[in-house]
Amino acid sequence: MTQLFTTIASLRNYLNTQRSKQAIAPALANVSVGLVPTMGALHIGHLSLIDRARTENACVVVSIFVNPLQFGAGEDFDRYPRTLETDLHVCETAGVDAVFAPSADEMGVTAAKVTQVIPPAEMTGTLCGRSRIGHFQGVATIVTKLLNVVQPDRAYFGNKDGQQVAIIRQLVNDLNIPVEIIGCPTLREPSGLAYSSRNQYLSSSDRILAAHIYQSLQQAKQQFFLCHDLCSPSQIIEVAQNYLAKLPEINLEYIELVDAKTLQPCSQITSEAELMLAIAARIGNTRLIDNILLSHTITPRKPIIAIDGPAGAGKSTVTKQVANKLGLLFLDTGAMYRSITLAVLQEGIDLRDQEKVKAIAANSKIQLFANPIVGQPMQVLLNGEDVTTEIRTPEVTANVSTIAAQPSVREILVKQQQLIGQSGGVVMEGRDIGTHVFPDAEVKIFLTASAKERAKRRHADLIAQGQVAPDLATLEQEIAERDRKDSTRESSPLIQAEDATLVDTDGLTIEEVVTAIVNLYEAKVQNL
Repeated sequence: MTQLFTTIASLRNYLNTQRSKQAIAPALANVSVGLVPTMGALHIGHLSLIDRARTENACVVVSIFVNPLQFGAGEDFDRYPRTLETDLHVCETAGVDAVFAPSADEMGVTAAKVTQVIPPAEMTGTLCGRSRIGHFQGVATIVTKLLNVVQPDRAYFGNKDGQQVAIIRQLVNDLNIPVEIIGCPTLREPSGLAYSSRNQYLSSSDRILAAHIYQSLQQAKQQFFLCHDLCSPSQIIEVAQNYLAKLPEINLEYIELVDAKTLQPCSQITSEAELMLAIAARIGNTRLIDNILLSHTITPRKPIIAIDGPAGAGKSTVTKQVANKLGLLFLDTGAMYRSITLAVLQEGIDLRDQEKVKAIAANSKIQLFANPIVGQPMQVLLNGEDVTTEIRTPEVTANVSTIAAQPSVREILVKQQQLIGQSGGVVMEGRDIGTHVFPDAEVKIFLTASAKERAKRRHADLIAQGQVAPDLATLEQEIAERDRKDSTRESSPLIQAEDATLVDTDGLTIEEVVTAIVNLYEAKVQNL
């Protein structure tokens, strides 16, 4: 249960109690503390930070404080969304242990003179710092206070605020604060627009327009990799500028190529450079920022783990835990096929009309996110709508094999999967990942279980989701029929790859299965 604290003293007492568990029972409590600082109005981007913190720490603290010190004159401090009740519910659902929501008085920022932390001028005087005078001084002050109050082992920030992350890392280093600052990937809406609390200010047409900000960065990224170190920084920047010049409704404030760590302007692109292409723009009265990291540095390709097997063998649960343990990307391919199935059912189209189904698959935008609730499926967005529950209904389950068996659908989704996994370091699960999608995957697992065991698991899942569950005999019969369809279809049938390791999960705990796969992966890494 999430506990709410509004005073520093009460939060410190709670954290001291949590940490004392380690001294009493070290084997039962590795009480590392993770802090996720926020200004509230929590969205899925915040949830990704919480999820990361949850997997790496025993205790997670989320701070919610709209910091007046980081708002300049004329900015949106008064109208900034304040949704504490909703945020508390989100934190409860996400498994947060403690929420710290202090007042301005409690944080000591209402006095006429406030002692502030001043980051290096060369880092605050560029990018957003030029137009938001005093902003990063205000951020640094409150973050330092939060780090002193919570004393976390790790603190989590979104890379969307790239300048902020770089400044906080420098701050922690300069002040010798014993905390690891972890920058987490930017999460995006299906259009590419980075999730932000300020997106609430955008109208539907504004959101469509705002997606072009990210597209301009992607255009510049293509130019960066095409010309390697032969381009000048100005050429990279001009690509994005020229793209946005066709959209006068987007008022560009800046677009700059800087060193990702020092934030100093890039004068020459080298093979070793780690750069950040950062942008700020306004649509109406809403100011949006975004960035992408650019580097020609070649890093060793991490192996791919391909986990195949029949429905109900526990692939999704195992895959997510393996990904979390190894720090790899988890992609639930089954959710992709279920999403297309749902879209077809919603349109009332004959599932066997391959041309119409293909059109729906080609026009559907699927986005997957790790669910912050341990043991629950990934969050799935279909064309911007959350369909996490809908894709698990008996109707979708009964029809997904028909959709998955269509070559045109598989071709569309396989290309998406291969694109995601081309740089390695992913854990994928499905029914033909090792035989068709990634036949060259370094680690292949065929995860299975008896139909009887899978029927029991499916029955329990449906009950947990609040759905009406058929009797076990019916479920077992449905599972057996689905196995038959999957293994006999013409396109990429369900078969065990010759070089896959068979893992029968009957009688095994999830932990035992995960450990076996992790051991196989680590052995492969050592031999590369």
